[in-house]
Amino acid sequence: MQGLVFWLVYPILWLISILPFPVFYFVSDMVYILVYHIIGYRKKTVRNNLELVFPEKSEKEIQRIQKKFYHHMCDMFLEMIKSISISEKEIGKRFKFTNVEYLRELETKNKSLIIMLGHFASYEWINALMLYGIKHSTYGIYKKIKNKHFDRLVKDIRGRFGGTLITTYKTTETIKANNDKGIFANYAMIADQSPKLSRAKHWIHFMGIRVPVFEGSDRMARKLDMAVVYLHVEKTGRGYYEATLKPITEDAPNEPKHYITEKFIELLEKQIREKPDYYLWTHKRWKHRNEPIPDNAEIIN
Repeated sequence: MQGLVFWLVYPILWLISILPFPVFYFVSDMVYILVYHIIGYRKKTVRNNLELVFPEKSEKEIQRIQKKFYHHMCDMFLEMIKSISISEKEIGKRFKFTNVEYLRELETKNKSLIIMLGHFASYEWINALMLYGIKHSTYGIYKKIKNKHFDRLVKDIRGRFGGTLITTYKTTETIKANNDKGIFANYAMIADQSPKLSRAKHWIHFMGIRVPVFEGSDRMARKLDMAVVYLHVEKTGRGYYEATLKPITEDAPNEPKHYITEKFIELLEKQIREKPDYYLWTHKRWKHRNEPIPDNAEIIN
């Protein structure tokens, strides 16, 4: 059954991926009408999230953000499909890194690097980083898809330009194994996921609301002396992005406990407040806000 579903859907995805960009974004506009006006995909979740974190905004402002967000989300979803066939030249033109020289500087220092990013602007085309002549291997962390055929497709797409995808379950194992072998690498991690309540060991204020947060990047960086950056992605036009590596630390073992996590949240929150249209509001980031904090949990702030 998984194979049947894949082979029924894949030809449609491939045809969408080869459309010229003007037609491609016209299709995205049609998808927006379907998703927002007809299906109403997670509209209640999006509205609740926006009203929760922006209590000062009017109904009109919330509605404007919501509509612009859905336009952006549909673009980003279609851009993921575009990755099936997009050329190196095209992706390099559309997703630019502004300061790759910083990453090259870290390579000369024999530093492994954790690249922390949130569900903001675009995270689908960051594999364009591999087009800049990076020496160290680059790994992207992702959540495995149940359908093995689509899982393989995602791995092939995101690894087209030389990166390697590893599942969340193999992240710690891979980083430790590389470290033991003296292999320096870059690890890109979307770090604003919401942990299951059973794993909610650390809580932090995010957009003014206390929620559980993953501390894996912070803990791993301090333990293995890894550098950490925040990937600041800006949408500069429809289908165009610029990414800047913003240093968090090169001396993780000597940073205060939770410093990396707090700095990441601070930088992400600043972007969200400046341009809320580009955050993934369908993501149920605040779903545990009313849950009692376990006695053995640690409150960061």
